[in-house]
Amino acid sequence: MREAVVRIRQAADLDDCVEALRVVHRADAYPLNWPAEPRGWLTPPGLLRAWVAELPPGTIAGHVAVQRAPGGAGLHAELSRLFVTPAARRHSIATALIRRARSWAAEHGHGHRLTLSVTDDHRSAAVALYEAAGWRHSHTTDADWTAPDGGPVRLRHYVLGDRDD
Repeated sequence: MREAVVRIRQAADLDDCVEALRVVHRADAYPLNWPAEPRGWLTPPGLLRAWVAELPPGTIAGHVAVQRAPGGAGLHAELSRLFVTPAARRHSIATALIRRARSWAAEHGHGHRLTLSVTDDHRSAAVALYEAAGWRHSHTTDADWTAPDGGPVRLRHYVLGDRDD
């Protein structure tokens, strides 16, 4: 497999991003609930920047975003909407996307207050990836939304560095 190119996501990428997300959702149930408006889900309120990983010839293999953290103020930002298609895994694409998002966040004053959350269920691969990339589990909470079966969802929250937020 050729090396992926990580670049800023363009509006013209959104349809391909939705299709890549659909493949990920079918394989991994991420996102846990398929959004009614997937393009909107990929462009949440408070979006600061988003990137895609593209494999030649123009195939979207992954995505990540940085957004203002929910309830956060000032320079508090959150890594979100990270996914890599199953066919592109095991080629360090998620690591490259995280690295680019972290770099951008640091350049724009968000690096010391960068957080993320992941569902606390069968996502041990995501947890292992984040922890290997330097994120530290800070706490676990109940989500304000439910699983497809209506059950509660637990969220594991992570911080980058030594700060708990």
